[in-house]
Amino acid sequence: MVMSLRRILGTSLGFWVLLAVLAGYFIYPPMKRLKFGIDLAGGTYITLGVKTNEAIEHDLQELVHSALFALKRDTKLEPQAQKINKEDLTAVATFASTEDALKAQKFIEEEYSHRSVARDLVFALQGNDLRISFTEGKQEAIAKAALQGNKEVLQTRLNMGGYEEVPVYIHGKDRIVVELPDVHDPLQAKKMIGTPAMLEFRLVEAGPAGSKEELLEKFGGEKPDGMEIVEGTDRHLGHSFFLVPDYTEVSGRYLVSARPDFSNDRSGGVQMAVRFEFSSEGGDKFHALTSQNIGRTLAVLLDKKIISHAVINDAIRRTGIISGNFSQDEAKELATMLKSGAFTAPVTFEEERHIGPALGTDSIHRGLISCLVGIALLFLFSLLYYRLCGIFAFVTLLYNLLLLLFVLSRMRAPLTLPGIAGLVLTLGMAIDSSILIFERTKEYLAEGIPVAQAVRQGFKATYAIVLDANITTFISGLILYFFGTGPIKGFAVTLMIGIVTTLLTGLLFLRSIFEFWFSRKNVQKLSI
Repeated sequence: MVMSLRRILGTSLGFWVLLAVLAGYFIYPPMKRLKFGIDLAGGTYITLGVKTNEAIEHDLQELVHSALFALKRDTKLEPQAQKINKEDLTAVATFASTEDALKAQKFIEEEYSHRSVARDLVFALQGNDLRISFTEGKQEAIAKAALQGNKEVLQTRLNMGGYEEVPVYIHGKDRIVVELPDVHDPLQAKKMIGTPAMLEFRLVEAGPAGSKEELLEKFGGEKPDGMEIVEGTDRHLGHSFFLVPDYTEVSGRYLVSARPDFSNDRSGGVQMAVRFEFSSEGGDKFHALTSQNIGRTLAVLLDKKIISHAVINDAIRRTGIISGNFSQDEAKELATMLKSGAFTAPVTFEEERHIGPALGTDSIHRGLISCLVGIALLFLFSLLYYRLCGIFAFVTLLYNLLLLLFVLSRMRAPLTLPGIAGLVLTLGMAIDSSILIFERTKEYLAEGIPVAQAVRQGFKATYAIVLDANITTFISGLILYFFGTGPIKGFAVTLMIGIVTTLLTGLLFLRSIFEFWFSRKNVQKLSI
């Protein structure tokens, strides 16, 4: 027994034996080492609706605000009023006369003539109103970017929250699907998913006040154009209302880091807070805002609610502190949300479906039975048709299965129900390379070529055919992976990994078995 093991380890087959031992160690027990998808482990599907119109509205408001600021700076021409029409996603700027509106249009066209954005704008004059909107193509591009951006934010948040490698994929034109395998109490995950985490810094025009009516008294009861009322907390009044501009250039999009920290409160004590740092561009904007408004009150808004406000005493550039009577967990969660970024467009929960683990267990059981039945049939076929060589082919097939499971476990790639289908398909295809080699070897043996030489030539003659067949299938798997959604991706991953392991085992491992067989005695005949 010891001599046989030494003889094996002294040949090329020894490497494969050691690899098999290593693979077996890492995947045992398979039910604990393998990662299962939601259809096998059970869990929760969450479908989110993405309000892409609000992303279009935001980009339009940002562009128009910048254009009208340049108009006022260079021509002293200023609209009497401006607003965003949410129904048709159009910005409306009202001027003193039609002539002024026409001048504004020409200025904006010239201002953006050297940029590609000029081709994305549509202008219309209606009396004294200049209406500006995006082309349909630009709106579609913004909506697509919002979907992709939200998907990336969701993936980052879930990874930070301990839900690593959770499948998140876009479905249709305004839906994102999140799969939470083996998560049967998804309240915390939903909390992370549903928090917009939109951080803004705005000047306070009026407030705090105990009611909206009290806040608007000095404006004749009417909200001024370009302003909005937001809720917040004041340490004296408690729940309060503030009047702030409806647009700001300083937001969380410029954050490069955020972490929980300690800060001193007004009474001299220590409280939990979140320390943040802006990028250089954001720092410049923040410095301009604070340096030009020393003595005024600056509010920190999170998701359209004021969480803290203070008087600007000095200009601030890149770093600052957000305080809001946070607990340690709240500060940590807020820092996580801010680091992951804000949603490009708001999301809503459209559907939530739960899959019990019993269904997944039944799927695994049936999948294993199908694999075992397939393996048994392949063994009978190999043994009856190719005899000893059939046993070699079957051992190669089992080795292929071991390597495939090993790679899946190390990649942490989830095994799904379609993945099991890919597994069964891979096993069926894996025997093909052995059959091709055996049939070509038979031809060489029929020509009277010695056994060992016939086997070597059989391998050599089938390399190109086996590679060609498997590479084309691998390319099909790549296409399924990049253009498919969750279940299809699960099938594609298993299929591609199976093709790689099939090539390794079919062309290298099987050859090592034959070389070992020929090395142990003078083989004159081959049972094939």
